[in-house]
Amino acid sequence: MSGGCMRDRDPSHDLVERVATLVPEMRRRAAALDEDATFPTEDMIALRQVGALSIPLPADGGHQDEATDLLASLLTLIGSGNLSIGRLFEAHVNALHLLAHYGTASQRSAARKAAAMGELHALWVTDPAAGALRMTPVQDRWRMDGVKMFCSGAGHVAHAVVTAALENGEQQMAIVPMGQGEQAKLLPGQLQGMRSAVTGMVDFSGVEVGQEALLGCPGDYLREPDFSCGAWRGSAVAFGGACALLDVTIKDLRARDRMNEPNQLARLGHAMIARETSRLWVRNAARIAEDKRVEPREAVAYVGLARIAVELACLDVMRLAQRSLGLSAFRRGHPAERICRDLGTYLRQPSPDEVLSEAASWFGHRVPHDAP
Repeated sequence: MSGGCMRDRDPSHDLVERVATLVPEMRRRAAALDEDATFPTEDMIALRQVGALSIPLPADGGHQDEATDLLASLLTLIGSGNLSIGRLFEAHVNALHLLAHYGTASQRSAARKAAAMGELHALWVTDPAAGALRMTPVQDRWRMDGVKMFCSGAGHVAHAVVTAALENGEQQMAIVPMGQGEQAKLLPGQLQGMRSAVTGMVDFSGVEVGQEALLGCPGDYLREPDFSCGAWRGSAVAFGGACALLDVTIKDLRARDRMNEPNQLARLGHAMIARETSRLWVRNAARIAEDKRVEPREAVAYVGLARIAVELACLDVMRLAQRSLGLSAFRRGHPAERICRDLGTYLRQPSPDEVLSEAASWFGHRVPHDAP
């Protein structure tokens, strides 16, 4: 069994090795960034310097399994360093993935050049109950009005892929350069975790973009299997958070000379099983999601099961760590307390019950009637 987060990766990937060297500093800085809800500027610069922001994606073509495994390793490593940074990196990758799938040649080229220069991309698609983002044609341009919420990196990213309602109600993606008069604001109520992801609201009212900003066709953002299969990337980051929490738990128990207690060892064993479960689901889900030979509905169903399996495994690691560490796991300043807040927040993804039911229905209806 693997003893760490991603032991089955190819050690020849220099980029993975370079990112791995950044993880200790990410962990060291995480507490102060969380306390002040400060954007992790130094860490993002470090990721740019090692080339992580311009990583080749599976959607770019080339050696698909190799690119998929590399991306999974990076998402997990960065998540193990700081889940807030993992969220920012995942959103950057998600935006570039959409550009690779639906962008024009000039849009893809511009995105690659921007990423190579260290310019961070974001994906903002959540609308508030009132004042949702919309676009109206004004001569040969588009005027934007309204707000996006739960915008990670608000005020700090260079480009954002957003969805906006057209006059006929359809949702259109657009790639919007920042610094055109949009206003980043705090959420009405701040999240308890992921504080250094600087998640806020962005008001685009008055911003205008040209035709070249439109990304794909109306409805493309929700097009399957990409819409649902992208969930594997979030699962990879969450898995990294669980790895970090287990590392912290073991370090604490060793420091207190409690590693020989049978009950503690039993809890650690169960947590290691949960970690390995997550690793296997993430690896398989990544490969299936990025393999265009897989039947799309099967890919969506498998990634859905993986998402729920990783969520449950991470919750198990949290429960076991908190039980092992006792009140220390709830004391501000202890890394386990912060990681649990971040991981609990990260895992709150939309419609988990629907995802599980639909995945179970797909596989359940495929079982032959005469199966033993």
